[in-house]
Amino acid sequence: MFALKDKKALVTGASGGIGSAIAQALDSAGAHVAISGTRAEKLQAVAAEMSDRTQIVPCDLTDSAAVDALPGKASEALGGLDILICNAGVTKDNLAMRMKDEEWQDVIDINLSATFRLNRAVLRGMMKQRQGRILNIASVVAVMGNPGQMNYCASKAGMIGMSKSLAQEVASRGITVNCIAPGFIKTPMTDALNEDQQKRITDNIPAGRFGLPADIAASAVFLCSEEASYITGQTIHINGGLLMV
Repeated sequence: MFALKDKKALVTGASGGIGSAIAQALDSAGAHVAISGTRAEKLQAVAAEMSDRTQIVPCDLTDSAAVDALPGKASEALGGLDILICNAGVTKDNLAMRMKDEEWQDVIDINLSATFRLNRAVLRGMMKQRQGRILNIASVVAVMGNPGQMNYCASKAGMIGMSKSLAQEVASRGITVNCIAPGFIKTPMTDALNEDQQKRITDNIPAGRFGLPADIAASAVFLCSEEASYITGQTIHINGGLLMV
């Protein structure tokens, strides 16, 4: 079950904890994976843990022309493209009254606008082949909000709405569009929290722990599989019960 043999996938933000776990899980399921990010050395390290089917296609998501060209480069490297996973994202936290215009715009540009451009860029090919999987990685805070992250929450909430709209447009062509909204996942970002901060967070999580990148990756593999062909326009919340919707 959930085999992805010979499927061609592009994963952005693949140098991070969640992105690398997703890329490696797709690879283990038999997919040919193109990994993208800005940190070349980290991408090389991720690729070293994957099969020789893996391709590296670096991209700076602040460069709109490079974003538009990325799916084509991935398709050329892989010999096609069946799966797009938009995982890359940034945070520039600040309280609303102190948030600078550029802090707002940079987060919207990378988290939302670049995701839109990537989603749009893969549509023609997927519609022609009448099948495809688009998976956008949102966040629990897109639904619950978070003080000091107005820009980030807006970008991820916009991603969810955008994905629902696109799902309705392309479902008849065999293309599914879904989101995963992770809660607190154990990555280098959460490792930077001190012990008191981690305790306060886990006290509010019914599961009593942070999630693991593998928890997100497993759901990504399922949503990209044939078994998930009747799931579209959905947001899968993976948060240990922190938010139940």
